[in-house]
Amino acid sequence: MIVVTGATGNVGRYVVDELVEAGAKICALTRDPEVARMPAGVRVARPGDLPFDGVTAVFLNPVVLWGSGPEEFLRQAVWHGVRRIVTLSSAAVVEAGPGNQIGEHHRALEVAIEATGLEWTHLRPGAFASNAGQWAGQIRAGDVVRGPYAEAQLAPIHEADIAAVAARALLADDLVGRTPVLSGPQSITQAEQVRIIGEAIGRPLRYEELSREAAREAMTGGHVSAEIADSLLTMFAASVGRPAEISPETERITGRPGRTFAQWAADHAADFS
Repeated sequence: MIVVTGATGNVGRYVVDELVEAGAKICALTRDPEVARMPAGVRVARPGDLPFDGVTAVFLNPVVLWGSGPEEFLRQAVWHGVRRIVTLSSAAVVEAGPGNQIGEHHRALEVAIEATGLEWTHLRPGAFASNAGQWAGQIRAGDVVRGPYAEAQLAPIHEADIAAVAARALLADDLVGRTPVLSGPQSITQAEQVRIIGEAIGRPLRYEELSREAAREAMTGGHVSAEIADSLLTMFAASVGRPAEISPETERITGRPGRTFAQWAADHAADFS
């Protein structure tokens, strides 16, 4: 059996679909099983009720470990004979260091997993296309999105493509011990992302740039820590005028080109209306 943590999340739900299509036996972990709406035949459980017995592999979304370290989770995995962990890590690991809280957090988890002696694959996606969902409230309220660094260039990846790679890593052996960096197929600015969403929903939208200070205040006033806000803003600042690097790994592993941001926007148009 394969356990998918964060099974109703942006990536996890696609992972479940990929594994169902492959005929795998699955346990989907979610905080609210009653409304999970999983495909027929998928076992559903809460994170605290994880049935490790009979589990051979785990898709691990670090969000399920927030507020606690990975030690107990990994100890249970080893004790019950789990063979493989596929980690949803981050491309920020590549540049992990002082001031890069996102990269440091994910690299620490990678190191802990590697120390178990289990088989592992660490997926390192860059910007998620679903990060654009943070603008949904502004878009529903009007035609202007306000945020930092309009010209910051990213290569946002469709979560379905991350899931396709994750399923390959869970089911086959060729990605064991590897750390593929994943990206979308094109480098686009934040302002261009907003324009593309507008095209998907049939409304002209524009991006209005906030100062770093105003953006930081807005971020930390929500659910983002000051450290993470500073890491993100520093990353955005560094990517202004610098095309994002496009990784060949997504296409190499899946055998097809990655989905564009326009495809993602079309898939999620209802989220902005």
